[in-house]
Amino acid sequence: MTEVAITAPMHGTVESVEVGVGDSVARGGALVLLESMKMQHVIEAPTAGIIRRLAVRPGDTLAEGDPLAVLEETAGQADAVVPLEGPDLERVRADLDEVRRRHETGLDTARPESVRRRHDRGNRTARENIEDLCDPGTFTEYGSLVIAAQRRRRPVEELIERTPADGLVAGVGDVNGRPAAVLSYDYMVLAGTQGVMNHAKKDRIFELAARRRIPVVLFAEGGGGRPGDTDTPMISGLDTMAFHLFARLSGLVPLVGIAAGRCFAGNAALLGCCDVIIATEDANIGMGGPAMIEGGGLGVFAPEEIGPLPVQVRNGVVDLPVKDETEAVRVARRYLSYFQGPEGEWSVGDQRALRHLIPEDRKRVYDVRTVIEALADTDSVLELRRGFGAGIITALVRVEGRAVGLIANNPGHLGGAIDADAADKAARFLQLCDAHGLPVVSLCDTPGFMVGPAAEETATVRHFSRLFVTGAHLRVPICMVILRKAYGLGAQAMAGGSLKVPLFTVAWPTGELGGMGLEGAVRLGFRKELEAADDPEALFDQLVTVAYDQGKALNAATIFELDDVIDPADTRRWIVSALRDQPPPSDQHRFIDTW
Repeated sequence: MTEVAITAPMHGTVESVEVGVGDSVARGGALVLLESMKMQHVIEAPTAGIIRRLAVRPGDTLAEGDPLAVLEETAGQADAVVPLEGPDLERVRADLDEVRRRHETGLDTARPESVRRRHDRGNRTARENIEDLCDPGTFTEYGSLVIAAQRRRRPVEELIERTPADGLVAGVGDVNGRPAAVLSYDYMVLAGTQGVMNHAKKDRIFELAARRRIPVVLFAEGGGGRPGDTDTPMISGLDTMAFHLFARLSGLVPLVGIAAGRCFAGNAALLGCCDVIIATEDANIGMGGPAMIEGGGLGVFAPEEIGPLPVQVRNGVVDLPVKDETEAVRVARRYLSYFQGPEGEWSVGDQRALRHLIPEDRKRVYDVRTVIEALADTDSVLELRRGFGAGIITALVRVEGRAVGLIANNPGHLGGAIDADAADKAARFLQLCDAHGLPVVSLCDTPGFMVGPAAEETATVRHFSRLFVTGAHLRVPICMVILRKAYGLGAQAMAGGSLKVPLFTVAWPTGELGGMGLEGAVRLGFRKELEAADDPEALFDQLVTVAYDQGKALNAATIFELDDVIDPADTRRWIVSALRDQPPPSDQHRFIDTW
């Protein structure tokens, strides 16, 4: 019979000997239990046989290679193996059961009364919103077992029950099939305030978003900083990194903020860093809540009096007002889709309709939104900041499935003149498109910038010039279409600074160009003739007609101030052709102005 010497595979101490001399063992049977570096190692029989000699006993210290035992191989049994029973896959071990129970304390099912109160107010829970936003089964939560840093003043069991996730549900999930970082303050936990631990969670998620280059969606409902945390050496808390880390994401990845209910102080500060803010009808958004206002000696106000939705839409804080959280989530998913690549399927209306949307009477107003809807893919227009800066329309649209940014003068407001608010709105939108690589289509119909003493009180000089500075630094291409008026500095600003900046500058047959508005140019340039005329109005009309003939787009095209005057029905063809081979912008990180 063959004898097999068994040696120690590592340095260690014998904890137990599982066999005796003369015992029969199968291949894989336990011989010795060896402890090494605080870990137990079972030394198994390499073959079936009978134990003939044992060289160790419990307590012995061995070096690698020291003898353990000699085994005499049993004839015909070399391949015999100790039968192993598989684990009971239905059995839940105690350690796993403890983890499961801890996770369950943070679920909505563990807080039915709090959930009921949320629903009674018409609100959803943080987890309900995240479940609706993310594709089914894709959300992976970070820090779900975290509790408020208040162990010095409250029992741990109470904190586990009442402060799950420290009031911030955060993680990564798919939105429209692409990953996104998602964070939601949980108003059912300490009114959605910002605690020490949920600040740490934000830091973690914001850093992950930067490393993975994924969008961030933030549900920002809550009351700002929390003064009651005790488990950390802190006086002011001003060394918190979350605000810095989140602000650094601006221009690097799309940032979407959603406000429902009360959003004050630190929560509002994060919201204000977002590229786009979506807010519900019941939202109140303010840099200070009632307690802070009263503490500053500024009066006593109810939360509903501070930054209600109509105020924040009118002043430009909110980009997309919606009815409720259900619509907010739907709009957030739609917004992100413009930055997630082209759509394979699209449709568009009969482009011949564009020929009839600009009135033949050059003084007759029209709704430029009908032009945008007709030009873009069907149901692809998402207008931003509609309630602010009415003189310019900013929208995300698609052309043959490709997302582009679109700016358009609104002749229904000040005749399309660009005032301070409109300039701010357009400049920031151009930054948004540039940061995230969306080309821009500019629909021009402007008599220029807004003038007059009242306009200058709004700092128009500075605000309007933002369009020139922004346009001069764009990395994405512009495509310029003159619908009707293209006058003066306003038209140049709509083109990025000059009609030669866009990939193409074309006009529709209704186009007219000039250094300033025709009527104003005639009154200034022919003042003496008009004062001396027997019929000043008749002469004025005659001179305007001559000026119009001179400034018609067809005439401007003859000296190559335009690339062409086109059939409106061909506009999409020009856009698609120009953008087909455009390289992506450089990877240089640029932030987006919050205003």
